[in-house]
Amino acid sequence: MTTDSAPGASAYPVAVAPRLAPGEQVMFQGHPSWRSIIGFYVKGLLAVAAICVVVRLVENDAVLVTLVAVVGVAAVVLAGLIRRITVHYTITTRRLHIKRGIISREIQETRLERVQNVNYDQSVLQRMLQVGDVDFDTAAGDDFNFVFAGVANPDQVVEQVDRATHATAPAGLGDEPTVAQPGGPSVG
Repeated sequence: MTTDSAPGASAYPVAVAPRLAPGEQVMFQGHPSWRSIIGFYVKGLLAVAAICVVVRLVENDAVLVTLVAVVGVAAVVLAGLIRRITVHYTITTRRLHIKRGIISREIQETRLERVQNVNYDQSVLQRMLQVGDVDFDTAAGDDFNFVFAGVANPDQVVEQVDRATHATAPAGLGDEPTVAQPGGPSVG
């Protein structure tokens, strides 16, 4: 995922963002990172190589093998690109938004006040590639899976959610240091 995530700034067109309410600002927008689908590319290219070997054994025609290889590689690259760019993640000062698809569309959205926990997971390979999955636990419970999958620098995404929730939430326990009141019990 590209992390053009400076508060209020984005390299993505406004049309990608959900319709914003008055006073609502985009904190983060992006896609799954190209690094998160390297496994897809490796498997696809291995399948193309296997098909090329079969074509070579059956036809023994170098031109046909080359044509199958070029078309196969192009198809794998195009499929990976489409798979990546058809998923849009947005964090605003009020909500989280996931939009998937080109022709058919799936949209998930939740208000930030419904987010109870934000966690991210990284396998060893994901840590090396600096990608991960950010999981949002919402008040809807386990039936509602809200995940930004394959994002670059997931710790920065978690930080943006934290900034967005603290920008709109009133101060609560642990947000500000407690000051002792005159004549009251001492804090310490």
